[in-house]
Amino acid sequence: MDIDVLKLYSRNNKFLSPPTYLNPSILRVTKNVFLPDAIQDKYALLCEDPTTLSKQSNFRYILVVSSNGKETNYPSNTILLDEELSYLDEGDVIKVNPTNNGINSIYRRNANANSFLVTERCNSYCLMCSQPPKNVDDGFLVNEILQAIPLIPRDTKEIGLTGGEPTLVGERFFDMVRSCKQHLPDTSVHVLSNGRTFKDLDFAYKLSQIGHPDLMIGIPLYSDIPQIHEFVVQAKGSFDETISGILNLKRCGVKVEIRCVIHKQTYERLPQLAEFISRNLLFVDHVALMGLEIMGFTRANLDELWIDPVEYQEQLSEAVKILNRNAVFTSVYNHQLCLLPEELHRFSVKSISDWKSEYIDECQKCSKLDECGGFFSSSAKHKYSDHISAFG
Repeated sequence: MDIDVLKLYSRNNKFLSPPTYLNPSILRVTKNVFLPDAIQDKYALLCEDPTTLSKQSNFRYILVVSSNGKETNYPSNTILLDEELSYLDEGDVIKVNPTNNGINSIYRRNANANSFLVTERCNSYCLMCSQPPKNVDDGFLVNEILQAIPLIPRDTKEIGLTGGEPTLVGERFFDMVRSCKQHLPDTSVHVLSNGRTFKDLDFAYKLSQIGHPDLMIGIPLYSDIPQIHEFVVQAKGSFDETISGILNLKRCGVKVEIRCVIHKQTYERLPQLAEFISRNLLFVDHVALMGLEIMGFTRANLDELWIDPVEYQEQLSEAVKILNRNAVFTSVYNHQLCLLPEELHRFSVKSISDWKSEYIDECQKCSKLDECGGFFSSSAKHKYSDHISAFG
């Protein structure tokens, strides 16, 4: 592999003295030592040499990547960072947990995608879920998101809200969307949801009334046949609930993206699914046809899910043709360019988040490396096509 997967969390950080704050802190990273004293407490100062600071600062923490043996002279609120977090930079947002020396990178300004986990709870149990649901009380996650949103740079293009099922937090889901509208009015918000909660028209209407200027709900639909969709999501009645949710959201003027993860249970009827969308859901704003991520439940169910992508290119090409012919904005996600017919290259999106994207050795000599999204790191380590071949 030529790309090391970024580590977003580490406990290998050293607090120079017992911290004043025992509860976790959500902070924005800065290199600007001249920030007004009144707001410094919301920041962590990234500093090469804290001994050069001219006065006692009010920064919550001072972050140092390499101490150079000078730490005895550093301020008491200094943290020596794990080298694997040395990529932290101006505008990033972190969570500092003094009780276990932990630091989470929860927003990176230079990332190609930033998403917040709203909850691990879900009312579906998808065969290929990369984030297996847990029945836990994790309301603290919303609290942290609400603290983080005002710290995110206003020029951020997009943030995501994901789960689990984000709508299961109820009214607090609306609080997060309102906060995004208030603090990040020019930032797109993309919510990954199974859509089932929106079967309640009032819930969909309440979301629309927030009036977020650029909000989209990404909803999976795995087949035109209810029984297949419900088998994939392991929830009886979910097909009708999902369709009702899509209809209600569009009725209320909320943008909707339909997503379909392609695997052994879904690939055969991709053209029929495309026809179903074209006939019944032509008003959706985007369709994403997605490759499989070998994480979570996918590993346990791999025999039921894995199919080499080269084996379903006929169905994928036909589905894209049908959707494109009907003027449905369509993208192909999570696929390597060398596995796709040339006619699909213009639909392919470099969609895998940079912190979990890798390339295998064969990719190093490829002339289209920069255009290709590569592999999920989990796929590169566990399972991928036998037909990867570099472009000359």
